[in-house]
Amino acid sequence: MPMLMLCLLCALAMTAQPALVGSMSGSEPAQQEELTLLFHGALQLSQALNGVYKATEAQLIKARNSLSLYGQVLGLLEKEVSQGQDAAQELRASLLEMQIEEDGLKLQAEATAQALGEVARGQQVLQEKMKQLEVQLKGVWLGHVRQEFEALKAHADEQSHIVWVLMGHVQRQKQEMAAQQQRLRQIQER
Repeated sequence: MPMLMLCLLCALAMTAQPALVGSMSGSEPAQQEELTLLFHGALQLSQALNGVYKATEAQLIKARNSLSLYGQVLGLLEKEVSQGQDAAQELRASLLEMQIEEDGLKLQAEATAQALGEVARGQQVLQEKMKQLEVQLKGVWLGHVRQEFEALKAHADEQSHIVWVLMGHVQRQKQEMAAQQQRLRQIQER
């Protein structure tokens, strides 16, 4: 911008110089005053334009600094949003894993309950056979029947023990499912 001012002053001087040479021959004082006023006006104009240039340059520097600061803040915000999205994705993945795990536990509990029902039915059949054998034993007291009765009684005791163990297993699975559901509720509340 200062170079432009210098060029403008040179152009004014070139246009004014032929007028100055021509006026010297006529020695008109009015033209010299006009030329002085013209140079003075050009000087004031160049000073004003220089001031405007410096103010504009300062405003541009300030705007560039502000823009740089806004860019940095925007970068930080983008990073935080990205981290939030990653955390949300991880949370969704762990929630899905927990739901799959809960579904597996439900299937296990249903299978165990079904097996427990079958064992209970088998035990009931066994007890009925045992009662029949007891009746036979009372009637006939044969050694072979007594041994069969003792074997069936031992088998019934073993079945009772298995049912007891399975019930404990079902109880633990119910507790695990309740804990899983509690964790799911907590995650969903977040």
